[in-house]
Amino acid sequence: MARGEAISGPSVARRIVEFFAAPRPALPAAVFPALSAREHEVLDLIAAGRSNPDIARRPVLSPKTVRNHVSNIFGKLQVADRAEAIVRAREAGMGR
Repeated sequence: MARGEAISGPSVARRIVEFFAAPRPALPAAVFPALSAREHEVLDLIAAGRSNPDIARRPVLSPKTVRNHVSNIFGKLQVADRAEAIVRAREAGMGR
């Protein structure tokens, strides 16, 4: 009788322990150290498919500020366009 507890076999228990013992993926800041915290935030929103006007609707971000951040991100990541930036960010686990 389980009395509300989960019962699992040894193979399932081993997989659970391995899952929680595995190292976690690096945070985006470690992946793109040249980006500021705000640039990370903007890149995450870009990777999530948000447009510049959508991003600018967030508090303390004007459309011009968003354009500046996007331009800086492109330069720091050495990408030519938004599509390349999205690919790089999503490969790093951003935009989810």
